[in-house]
Amino acid sequence: MAARLIVELVVDPGGHQVTKRFSQARLRGSVSRILRTNVLCSMATTRGAQAHINTAYFCYSPDLELFFLSDPHATHCRNVAVNPSMAMAVFSSAQVWGKPDAGLQFFGRCAQAMGDIARTAQRLYSARFRDYSSSDLHRYRFYRFVPQRVKIFDERALGGGVFVVARIRRKPG
Repeated sequence: MAARLIVELVVDPGGHQVTKRFSQARLRGSVSRILRTNVLCSMATTRGAQAHINTAYFCYSPDLELFFLSDPHATHCRNVAVNPSMAMAVFSSAQVWGKPDAGLQFFGRCAQAMGDIARTAQRLYSARFRDYSSSDLHRYRFYRFVPQRVKIFDERALGGGVFVVARIRRKPG
């Protein structure tokens, strides 16, 4: 992962801020593992007062850009065309209550991928989903979600009930 995570807040199970410290390697490892082991995301968009949620398969870049494939006429795509603000959750729905859980919540901006960015998305998506064939999805387009913040919940790596909120810093360019 090329992006750097700058911790802004660590919260304990009671919702209180704590001064726990985590290495960059531990945080990046947690984010990478959760992204690698999950293929579905839920994304929330809004246009005016009407919120919308959608589920999609996703892929990601080393710089923590997330890409999904969708029909531009779908509600969530029309929403980001008007308001690019988006939140995305990545987690396994097979987790068992009472056992160590893990998941990510991202907050950032989304737009339809164009040009080189769309080609990058297609390359990453094809590598992740071997059965993907663009010929079957001619009306679909790639979308790029660039999160500015991530909320990490990884009880095995970070402790029970601990949430880490971090800003995502990418290299310019």
